Amino acid sequence: MEANGKSDLPPQGHRETMLEEARRKARFFLDHQQQYRLGVLPIEQANPKTSRLAETAQADLEAAVRMLQAVDWDIVPVADRGFAGREFGALLVAMRRTIDGGGRICFSGCGATGRLSILLEASWRRFWQELRVGHPAIAARLPDLEDRIVSIMTGGDYALVRSVENFEDYGVFGRRQVQEAHLGQGDILVALTGTAETSSVIGTLWQAVDDGAGTFLVFNTPADVAARHIERARQVIDDPRIGKLCLDNGPMAVTGSTRMQSTSTQLLVVGAALEMALDEWLGARLDAAELKRLCIVPKSTEHYRRQFAELMDDLGRPQAVTAMAAWIRYEEQVYRRKGLVTYLADECLLDIFTDTTERSPTFMLPRFRACDDPVSPPSWAFVKNPRRPTPEAWRQVLRRPPRCLTWDSRTYLELGAPVSLQKDPPRLGAGELFKFLVGNEHDPSRCGAKHDAAMLIVLGEEAGRLHAADDPLRQAFCAVAAPFPNRAVLAMGPTASPADLAPTVWHLPVRLPQSALRLGDRLAAKLALNTVSTLTAARLGRLVGNSMAHLHPSNKKLVDRGTRLIAEQAGVDYETACFALHETMEELAHLVKPGEETPSPVAATIAKLTRKPQPQGETQ
Repeated sequence: MEANGKSDLPPQGHRETMLEEARRKARFFLDHQQQYRLGVLPIEQANPKTSRLAETAQADLEAAVRMLQAVDWDIVPVADRGFAGREFGALLVAMRRTIDGGGRICFSGCGATGRLSILLEASWRRFWQELRVGHPAIAARLPDLEDRIVSIMTGGDYALVRSVENFEDYGVFGRRQVQEAHLGQGDILVALTGTAETSSVIGTLWQAVDDGAGTFLVFNTPADVAARHIERARQVIDDPRIGKLCLDNGPMAVTGSTRMQSTSTQLLVVGAALEMALDEWLGARLDAAELKRLCIVPKSTEHYRRQFAELMDDLGRPQAVTAMAAWIRYEEQVYRRKGLVTYLADECLLDIFTDTTERSPTFMLPRFRACDDPVSPPSWAFVKNPRRPTPEAWRQVLRRPPRCLTWDSRTYLELGAPVSLQKDPPRLGAGELFKFLVGNEHDPSRCGAKHDAAMLIVLGEEAGRLHAADDPLRQAFCAVAAPFPNRAVLAMGPTASPADLAPTVWHLPVRLPQSALRLGDRLAAKLALNTVSTLTAARLGRLVGNSMAHLHPSNKKLVDRGTRLIAEQAGVDYETACFALHETMEELAHLVKPGEETPSPVAATIAKLTRKPQPQGETQ
């Protein structure tokens, strides 16, 4: 077994103990975690449209972009079915009634859907904050509804930048977060999950039911399949107190990667419901001239379908495909030359956060590094707001103070959490979040090498404003990016950025219609970033076909996914693959030294079982 060029395994006695522990864990998973074998769900299966995604990305990058877009186009019929169903109508009515009645709408999710929950809350808060600044006379006549939307992400806001390992496996953690949100009569909780079985998200549903709140489950896999195979999913799906909105996408473009089409569909459909509810509420209180000033017009579900199709058309045009391919090649070269990418953004900072955070578990890349951590390897990509210092940048990206977990040993004891959490509670508070320097502070660790790059990403009207010499974002970018040896600018929207702002400038021309929650902006940013990060990883050898061989098996769902991939690639049965994976995880835990990047246990196990060398050139 090798890790980062080392082959110094522990002494034989220690090795036997290590392997015995690995076999014990594998046997326990096989015997007691059968409810986490999710290969029966279509969302976890391979998509035939992208079966040669990795190979295509190497041979014809533009064709690979279009290959991913072909699966994104499949969102349109899924959204059509969702919009046409009575469940969507029920959700829309419940949202409107909740707003009218003074209640709160809470979105809950884990991982990608947790970040989507935060995004929906931030979009809502942004509308009210900008209304008070841009149209104070109108705002003065309306009750302040900014706090009517809240979000619950498994692990709290800290999980926005770092996945909190294993938390999704415990329903009681979700229950506790709902208790801390104080939901009750007159409120509704909308739980977002791709697979319909995420334990922590299901826990938020049950607690909301117990507390008298209305509840909805939004998921992306067939209800009958999930209910037939997974007991915790069946209990929720069969409960008449919980509304169900099924958005069955089928397989993802990258096998099991729900950060892609699954959450894109939820963003479109659930975002449309929230925006329609807000538009209807405002339409009953403002006159036609005021609504026009706010760019608010009555919308039907057909409007959102048409808007998404137009966005897909725009992203598929040659200029857009060429721009994304150039962006991918640029990042690929930075990483191959041992450089780092630092994204600079204001308008779309949260969109970029979402994508960059999810690259770590999906492709086994180094996680974001806190400022007091001199040991861990730096993340290949990071995000900073060039206009604001870190505390202000965090409040800007969330549109509120951070909402973090401050649970201590006693809390984990009360929740019946594993002993390891009781003895050493993870530090997930706001103080820890602020250690990630996402503001305009100088960080020499990210700009000291000759291939490090600063990349400004602007969205919509931001690009036009950059043409003015006194534009605050332009000035901030020039100041923060000055120490970087390489600089680039990407503009998404109808307007290109000025050509003199950086040596490398790209324009992704897409239409971004105005609306209360700027849903079109959010969808454009998500689709583009998902495409770029996925194909960059493919170019660097982090995919096998359309499977994420380089994944971090940090919870039961990912252990199952990794085991299935090993079985498929190595031609062994599930049990053999499971034992081999656990052995590799134990070996790597002893081999990898502090400060080193951890190899993927899944990729390493495939290499060991097939006696093939691991891909070269993709690690930092």
